[in-house]
Amino acid sequence: MPGYRQLSRNRDFTILWIGDTVSELGSALSMFVFPLIAYALSGSALTAALVETAYLGGLCATLLPAGVLADRVDRRRIMLVASGVGCAAYASLAVAGAVGHLTLAHLVAVALVTGVATGAYNPAQTSAIRTVVSTEDLPTALSQNQARQHVASLLGGPLGGALYAVTRWLPFVVDAVSFAIACLTVSRVRTDLSAPRRRPEPLRRQLAEGFGYMWARPFFRTLLAWASMTNLVINALFFVVTLRMVQADVPPAQIGLVSTAAGIGGLLGAAAAPTLIDRLPTGRLTVLVGWACCVPLVPLAFSASPWVACGCTFLLLLLNPVGNAGISSYRMAVTPDHLQGRVGSTSQFVAMSVMPLAPLLGGWLLEHEGGTVAISSLVVATALLAALLTSSRSIRSVPRPSEWPTSMPTAPATVGA
Repeated sequence: MPGYRQLSRNRDFTILWIGDTVSELGSALSMFVFPLIAYALSGSALTAALVETAYLGGLCATLLPAGVLADRVDRRRIMLVASGVGCAAYASLAVAGAVGHLTLAHLVAVALVTGVATGAYNPAQTSAIRTVVSTEDLPTALSQNQARQHVASLLGGPLGGALYAVTRWLPFVVDAVSFAIACLTVSRVRTDLSAPRRRPEPLRRQLAEGFGYMWARPFFRTLLAWASMTNLVINALFFVVTLRMVQADVPPAQIGLVSTAAGIGGLLGAAAAPTLIDRLPTGRLTVLVGWACCVPLVPLAFSASPWVACGCTFLLLLLNPVGNAGISSYRMAVTPDHLQGRVGSTSQFVAMSVMPLAPLLGGWLLEHEGGTVAISSLVVATALLAALLTSSRSIRSVPRPSEWPTSMPTAPATVGA
């Protein structure tokens, strides 16, 4: 695989990737045990959902101003501060657990704080990758980033379940250490990660530039609508699946295998991503990913078995890394450097803005409608969203990467700025 071999010689990307992989694994442990601990403390699916909602709410609330920040100040400094905050927050949970004072309020507070830290970190990290990686290596680099996330999914569930079985707070110790390692790796990057120098502008105008750049291009406009609603539906569905297994007293280790199956599927998809992105038109690949977010979920409506959930998540994640890496590479390749932070944060913000509602939606459907009706309704919603992508000419017409520079239509950089 020439692309992977060439990128492996990029020292700064490799350092960033290792640190982010360790940090992502630590966060996967904590996110796995958050609902288990919250449910054990409260006995309520809706209360358990509050912890994940707090994390997602903090993340989404921070993304847009963090995008502006990433285009104005040193991105290395942002990543160091965010990683340090995450380390301190998870360490506080570990200490509270060790002395027997772990409470629901503390869980919610840490989830909120670490969500804010993640929201600040992500746009800076995305901009840093664009700085240290050449355009032709972007699909491979972002495929490796997808692999990083699925390594965390592969190991996070089983390891989180094993650590949780020893004692509730042990996963938080590991997560605190992982954030400390992320701080160390970021500090070792040699490339100058300072933002491009620009004339100071009002915050409102800078935010509008990011939105305007996306809104002026039909491909991104349609994709943002699809991504936000698909994230809501799929995350609500898997919250229902997880809580249904918890209510059925499925052992935590078996619940963790669902994350393992997702991780295996994601790793296989990430390995194949550079080749598929290079050979297939990006638009058609995006449509294919839309249906891949629907069809594999159908069996979940008929079975609550953890083994069925493993099979469905495996199939769901096979093409997901390909779509994410292809779409992100296209966005980064056509976006001016001075807009990288804001366009990246705008994309992530819109895609994730309704995700804090996902666990609440899933918890409400589970408590009021039951697992079968809840999952069936959510699967139908994914099919309608896939049909939206299929019907969009702006999505279907985007070519393969070799044709990106000549295919991108010109458009005003701002709308309503």
